Amino acid sequence: MTPTEKYVIIVAGGKGLRMGGDLPKQFISLDGWPILMRTIYAFFSNDEKSNIIVVLPEIMIPFWNDLVQKHRFSVPHKVVCGGETRFHSVKNGLSLVPDSPNACVAVHDGVRPFVSGDVIAEAFGEAAKSGSAVPVVESVDSVRQITGDGNKAVDRSSLRLVQTPQVFSSKILHEAYRQPYSDFFTDDASVAEAIGQHISLTKGNRENVKITTPFDIEIAKVLINSGNWNIDVK
Repeated sequence: MTPTEKYVIIVAGGKGLRMGGDLPKQFISLDGWPILMRTIYAFFSNDEKSNIIVVLPEIMIPFWNDLVQKHRFSVPHKVVCGGETRFHSVKNGLSLVPDSPNACVAVHDGVRPFVSGDVIAEAFGEAAKSGSAVPVVESVDSVRQITGDGNKAVDRSSLRLVQTPQVFSSKILHEAYRQPYSDFFTDDASVAEAIGQHISLTKGNRENVKITTPFDIEIAKVLINSGNWNIDVK
């Protein structure tokens, strides 16, 4: 299947508690642009026809609208209210996505502004073929598993670190999110897998970090200073 429509749900409902301070991390400025705007732009610059949906805490939507005006941010997008959990926030975003076999939908963390265009394109392409695509990278660290009586080494070559965007056929994702919520659902792949959907893995990019702590901000500054992550909004 070649999708005739691409949808992107950007989940930005976090409170940023691990970052410290009063401003949720998705609104923190990096070189003059809020992180969330940089994330939106990553998808817009990859395909200007993408239908972008941003999920925000209801209380922060007026603040976001003010930021859009302040920065004259002209990238088209729609905003919906977040839910109690990430699962419910994605489900709210899906309300604006048609349950169609001709559409693919990506779900992406609002604080991952450094996803590459190649990763986005490959994920959409794989989801159009197999119904799902989850970008991953190999672990460069040794890994240990906590057990009932201690811990043990795990072969890291058999493990992958999961990123977003996680892309699915719209029909598959709609079906998955009709399930009751479970604490086991930590990402969209776990939700889709619960209905028996096979998960296809695609290549992620190392720069695609999730900005969660002050240390992550320092990494983000280095990436921006490399000159490869500029925003050009007319």
